[in-house]
Amino acid sequence: MLTAAGRQFVDWSAAYRLFGKNRVDTEKLFDVIRENVVKELPESDMIIAHMDDTIIRKKGKKVFGTAWRRDPTGPRFHTNFIWGQRFLQISMALPNQPSNCQSKAIPIDFHHCPTIAKPNKKSLPQQISVYKEQKKNAKLSRQGSLRIAQLRHKLNMQGEQKRKLALCVDGSYTNREVLKTIPDNVTLIGRIRKDSKLFKIPTRKSQSAGRKRVYGEQLPTPEAIRQSGNYRWEKVIAWAAGKSHEFNIKIIRNVRWRSAGEFNTMQLIIIRPLAYRLSKTSPILYRDPAYLVCTDPNLAVEKLLQAYLWRWEIEVNFRDEKTLMGCGEAQVRSENAVKNVPAFMGAIYSLIHLAAHRSNQGRNENFLPRPAWYPAKPTQRITSSEILNTFRAQTWCVETKNNFSGFINKQNHERSQKNISNQLLSAIFYTRK
Repeated sequence: MLTAAGRQFVDWSAAYRLFGKNRVDTEKLFDVIRENVVKELPESDMIIAHMDDTIIRKKGKKVFGTAWRRDPTGPRFHTNFIWGQRFLQISMALPNQPSNCQSKAIPIDFHHCPTIAKPNKKSLPQQISVYKEQKKNAKLSRQGSLRIAQLRHKLNMQGEQKRKLALCVDGSYTNREVLKTIPDNVTLIGRIRKDSKLFKIPTRKSQSAGRKRVYGEQLPTPEAIRQSGNYRWEKVIAWAAGKSHEFNIKIIRNVRWRSAGEFNTMQLIIIRPLAYRLSKTSPILYRDPAYLVCTDPNLAVEKLLQAYLWRWEIEVNFRDEKTLMGCGEAQVRSENAVKNVPAFMGAIYSLIHLAAHRSNQGRNENFLPRPAWYPAKPTQRITSSEILNTFRAQTWCVETKNNFSGFINKQNHERSQKNISNQLLSAIFYTRK
């Protein structure tokens, strides 16, 4: 960041104090982003958001909030550990069409979730009890529940009290801690285990003395329902992986789950594995089935499925923030700086994508053409690299007073490296960070 601003040869201590002294309020930055994303959505549509956590690798042992954490990219047969920080992010879906279309995820919250240091053996009982309470509050599920409540409160303060919020999460947040504390007018869509125990709603009153029955007859497990012929498959069309797909699903409405509370009625959705080929001549392969629960039993299955398929965009956010924006690469270790700098980079990433969405609704002549070995498909989304390269080219052309005439010499077809021309500007504009 300092090099891009041309301050690599002057005193940079003031720049470090900018984040170390809490002089940048990242919460207000994300408030502006959230308000503008909601303005881009049609008033009749519900707000769709995604929540997930990520780990930023670190090497320094004295960096605040770092600890040994399980590597999510490690192999299934062996658990690896990495040293890093833990952040929780909420992104809001910004589709380019009303329905059955691709969507971008715009980060609207980036929260640092450090673990609490364990006291030593000589600690007093009061210190141990305080540690246990802090450890309980620092759990990702508890932090996720608090961030959901905060998002709903901010949307209400923004004047969106009547608009429903649908939040898509993975299996780590589909648990008792989150489901039992869902605010009003919030729908949670999450994955569950294939052997979860679900129940029907009791159909008749119990004749015996005692309290009223809450859970009815136990249903088969989601995996057993998928394999059973007693439940019919339904076809639903949704957008995923660059085009519309036809999904086969099973829907079981009005079910209850002990982890969700006694009177929280949900619906269960089972998605059949999708077949695909790596190439035209390769054999047919299948993905894993998915088991979803939704806390709104009346939500249309088309909207439910499409909202959850859009959740993959938050994984794209994490990859772009780390590889393109340099999130987590700043060499800071104080408490304020380690949580403010990554959040600031996430906010800049959101502003860039929001500006690209407003200025260009699709790939047009304003974007730099892709290389010959990486052609763009008509329905393919605009990547973060394309947005950054176009922004860099337009900015540098103004500063260097150059135009795009002769930017790409398409008449130069020599394949020999001896006759290659010197395309300096083209090389600069396409260079990554």
